[in-house]
Amino acid sequence: MPEVTIIGAGVAGLCCAATLHARGAQVRVIDRAAAPGAHGCSWWAGGMLAPFCEGESAEEPVVRLGQKAADWWQDQGIEVHRHGTLVVSPARDHADLRRFGKRTVGFTELSGPQIDALEPDLAGRFAKGLFFGTEAHLTPRKALDRLWTKLAASGVSFKQAEVDPAALPGLVVDCRGFSARDALSDLRGVKGEMLMLSCPDITLSRPVRLLHPRIPLYVVPRGDGIFMLGATMIEGAAGKHPTARALLELLSAAYALNPAFGEAEVLEIGVDSRPAFPDNLPRVTREGDLIRANGLFRHGFLLAPALAGMVADAIFDTQELPHAHSA
Repeated sequence: MPEVTIIGAGVAGLCCAATLHARGAQVRVIDRAAAPGAHGCSWWAGGMLAPFCEGESAEEPVVRLGQKAADWWQDQGIEVHRHGTLVVSPARDHADLRRFGKRTVGFTELSGPQIDALEPDLAGRFAKGLFFGTEAHLTPRKALDRLWTKLAASGVSFKQAEVDPAALPGLVVDCRGFSARDALSDLRGVKGEMLMLSCPDITLSRPVRLLHPRIPLYVVPRGDGIFMLGATMIEGAAGKHPTARALLELLSAAYALNPAFGEAEVLEIGVDSRPAFPDNLPRVTREGDLIRANGLFRHGFLLAPALAGMVADAIFDTQELPHAHSA
């Protein structure tokens, strides 16, 4: 039974802990905070398990590996909402909708009345749409808390500390995200910005993506009239606060989706720096007993289970180091 120390308790670290523990490893997790929270990139995620939609701009492994995510999360006891994803656009941007459809698979084309039946609070607003019926979503903060609690109860130990992964003895898995840029020279930060709104006047059953000419928007329902708005991707990790332009465009796009969002209360504004390699795919590397697992980019909850599987294979099947292209 191998003993493994995981550095980082974000979505990557917790998924690695769950997968390794399930395969018989003795696991301890070290993180700079006592529990998942706002210090981590994962706290600000959308939680969309939408591999086919991501295929519009992502590489093939994202689509292939991401299809396993919803089942993995559900197997951990996490509530997964399997209501699909709806993609719409204003009439003037139907060319963008056609382009999105040409770059993706796994959808059904919808007419205006079909959209109205699927999401009554969007009635009369969109004439065409794409419905990715097999996709799902979860609430990231609940998922992190639930997985952390489950692991602690099952014997995985947690310690609060800041450590250098290379200085620790034994098998170590570095899951520090963008903080690992001190050891990964080609790791870059991609800034993401999000809003949390309260709008009891709107009910949505699934994530809705609005193809907007300036800033594509996704709206993810959290229940009880709470919605997460996101989509910005700014290269470079500079700045710990959202830009005025991002807030204006996110809110403008939400208003275009449904004017009732104009009366919403802004509950929270968040910024994170997503770790990414040049190909925007996750990567597992190994130097002796030190394994580095990183590069989830904007696909944290979608690809973290697959990344954890790659780490487990690197530990238990040492003949060949797995890669996202072949995992």
